[in-house]
Formats: sequence, structure tokens, C-alpha cells
Amino acid sequence: MKFNHLIQINDPTNPLIDSLTREQLWRGLVLRAESPRLFMPHLDDCRLSDKSLDSVRRELRYGELVIIDKVTYLPQIQVLYDVPAQGEIPASRMSMTIEEPQADVLFVRFEYDDGKPEDVTGEEAFYDNFRRSAYQEADIDTVRIIRELTQRGELH
Repeated sequence: MKFNHLIQINDPTNPLIDSLTREQLWRGLVLRAESPRLFMPHLDDCRLSDKSLDSVRRELRYGELVIIDKVTYLPQIQVLYDVPAQGEIPASRMSMTIEEPQADVLFVRFEYDDGKPEDVTGEEAFYDNFRRSAYQEADIDTVRIIRELTQRGELH
């Protein structure tokens, strides 16, 4: 399943939405990678290793399930999650890319690729629709949490 969607961050025509700077948004996206428990309460543990300016390896624990992935940073532009195939988990990728079509108008494009074919039917198509919806809700929550952290002064 390949899936992508955009979330608008700043809307100059809507005074009810607090604008974020590109730097605040970037820090929030990196924080999601390096402190994922702030964004995923069902995550039991996350251990970071091989941390550098441009990447980090993570070991994520959900009960007995352990997922190892690598997060790569293209500073101020993109956070890319690569999950290699492991056990019953197929290889997959997810990216969060900051887009700025005009000055101070920011979006984040979330892209998912689970490595499976696009032309599924029946039960698999049903589950893909469910996954798309869950991913989109999680991404909306990510932006909400970044906004809350910024309002509390934690991303300055």
C-alpha cells in the first residue's frame, strides 16, 4: 500500500490557527522520531543508538513485539523512517516532508509505503483503508502535539 496526504500547518487567512516556524515544525518532527512515546502512548519503550546529526537507529517495544528501524534526517526538509524486513514484519518506509509553496505557508506531506502491491482486493483492501485512516489520524495527532509543545515553549 502506498499512501500520502498533506496537513496544512500555517494558514495566513485563518487567525485562529497559531503559526509555526519551519524550525519549530522541524524540531517537532525530530522529537517525534527521538521521543516517540510523547506521540504514541501505546509504545512501551524506545531505545536510541548510533545517533548522529543525520540519522538514528531505534528499537521500539510494543509489549513482546520489537521493531528495529532507522530514521534519517534531511535537515529542515524531511524525516525518513526505514523499517527493514524482520521476522513477520515486511520492509516499509514512511516519510514526513515539510513543504512551503509560498513564504510562511507550511505543510507536511506524510508518505507511507508498506512494500505490498497496490492492486489488492477484498479483505486486504478493507484493511488498507483502515490503515490509511489510522495513519491519517496519527499524523493529525502528531501535528496537534507539536502545536501543544510549541505553545508550552518546549520547541523554541
